[in-house]
Amino acid sequence: MSKVIVVTDSNSGITQSQSKELGVVVLPMPFYIDDKMYYEDIDLTQEQFYEKLTQGGEIKTSMPLVGDVTDKWDELLKEYDEIVYIPMSSGLSSSCETALMLAQNYEGRVEVVNNQRISVTQRQSVLDAKMLVEQGKSAAEIKEILEKNKFESSIYIMVDTLYYLKKGGRITPAAAALGTLLKLKPVLQIQGEKLDSFAKARTVKPSRWQGARQSVRACCSSDRTRHWQTCKNSARNVKDAGASHRSKSSCTRTRDIG
Repeated sequence: MSKVIVVTDSNSGITQSQSKELGVVVLPMPFYIDDKMYYEDIDLTQEQFYEKLTQGGEIKTSMPLVGDVTDKWDELLKEYDEIVYIPMSSGLSSSCETALMLAQNYEGRVEVVNNQRISVTQRQSVLDAKMLVEQGKSAAEIKEILEKNKFESSIYIMVDTLYYLKKGGRITPAAAALGTLLKLKPVLQIQGEKLDSFAKARTVKPSRWQGARQSVRACCSSDRTRHWQTCKNSARNVKDAGASHRSKSSCTRTRDIG
């Protein structure tokens, strides 16, 4: 049986300390603040990142450096027979396509999973891949299983400010100004390769309820009881006037794998 290691990037939300507990490897994503490069969770904490963001720092994201990716693969292949690499969605970054191209030079020892995941759904794919490794699946088999259910997941995001959507060019300055004036809070949906507007609500509370209500609908058709329970709790929280910060969290809908 081949010795397989699961590798992902920090877009999964898995920290370096968590990766050691899970037995996986996380490549830190690089980004630039005022033209200085940092690596997520390596030389800048999340708290420091948001501090610089609120201070008006010029922040730009970047795909992993090719050398960083191949150096890590080469290092791991000295100990493991195969790698399952789960990067962020190819619809949101070119890093997945680059990894697929790089993997062609590894004679089947590196399998890049393009299953359109990001954040909590990407994290779940990593956990699923790790479970499949423990079941004795090969890297190629794991890739096939994960990609089979690539569109069976959604993320709903409440946007508290339109500033960054305007700055990133996703909405016009005029639309941002009007939305701010009307206190619109968009709910965005990530499904497959697309980041789209799902709904618009006036003020924060209705926006939270829109996202939670849709999450409950999604979970109604899910096989996983724990996801349904998460959605019920989320919906209950957002209906409460004192809803906590965790009510903003998205719920994912996935099928059982294997």
